[in-house]
Amino acid sequence: MAYIPSLQLVPRALNGDLRAIARLLTRAETGTGESRAALDEMFRRAGRAHIVGITGVPGSGKSTLVAKLAATLRTTGRRIAIVAIDPSSPFSGGSILGDRIRMGDLAGDPGVYVRSMATRGAMGGLASGTLEAVDVLDAAGYDVVIIETVGVGQDEVDVARAAHTTVVVSAPGLGDDIQAIKAGILEIADVHVVSKCDKPDANRTIADLKGMLALGLSMAPPPAPGRERWVAPVVATASLRDEGIGELAAAIDRHHRFLDTSGEIDARRKAINERRMLKACEEILRREFERHQNAKVSGLLQQIDARSLSPHAAAGKLLAQMHIEMHSGDNG
Repeated sequence: MAYIPSLQLVPRALNGDLRAIARLLTRAETGTGESRAALDEMFRRAGRAHIVGITGVPGSGKSTLVAKLAATLRTTGRRIAIVAIDPSSPFSGGSILGDRIRMGDLAGDPGVYVRSMATRGAMGGLASGTLEAVDVLDAAGYDVVIIETVGVGQDEVDVARAAHTTVVVSAPGLGDDIQAIKAGILEIADVHVVSKCDKPDANRTIADLKGMLALGLSMAPPPAPGRERWVAPVVATASLRDEGIGELAAAIDRHHRFLDTSGEIDARRKAINERRMLKACEEILRREFERHQNAKVSGLLQQIDARSLSPHAAAGKLLAQMHIEMHSGDNG
């Protein structure tokens, strides 16, 4: 199949061409330099979709919940896209595609698009191209884009810096009544879900979670005058029985309306954009480091080995050298 330049894919993706969307998503994931202008154009065309992040520890039933949620949101006529972050295969480095298998019931719906992305070693529960993939789907006309994180626990707070609404999923019987508290992600939730609520110990998990949230709310500073505080609801679900899914969809929509009416949506978008800019800076620095690694690092390592230079001082020298080169290259 002939290679199509990325910029030629943009108008086709904007018109909903699934092949063009898929190719741009692949290029967002691989991060090829040729695709930069096209991805930047998709970012400029994005900004309308409601971005929902769904996170929680492994075994909490996120994938089944996401599939049921997408089906429920579809009943309102909205087009739904799902970016499911899968663990990287230890053999190929690609996505294991477990989420796509569990979301098979959505395959026949033309208004739902599911894409699995491999973490490829990225921390924080998101793959490195996740937000650019969201841009592509947003610009292509999907009304809600759901990001389902890989399920790594403590490092999974990045989803709160990527989504307008963050849903944290807990489940009874996984060794800790409230895994979100242990993992340190309790405070990032806009909506809490206790999944598998048909289990006998679910009521205890729900009660404990509500108690912790009430305690946290009592200790929080009051909102600024004239500002309303969002209180994260706790929604009990049992995906296999289709219980609580409608309530979850309603809670997500309520939070979206709250963001719009309170003006908080602007602050969230600004925070997301700031985070993306800083992450892009980190990526540029990492690539420059790799490009100059052999030429610059070996001499500095010899000085570190000889104890004539500390690692911290060597890092400063390396960054200074890279800065001079990048600066002179930009002027050239």
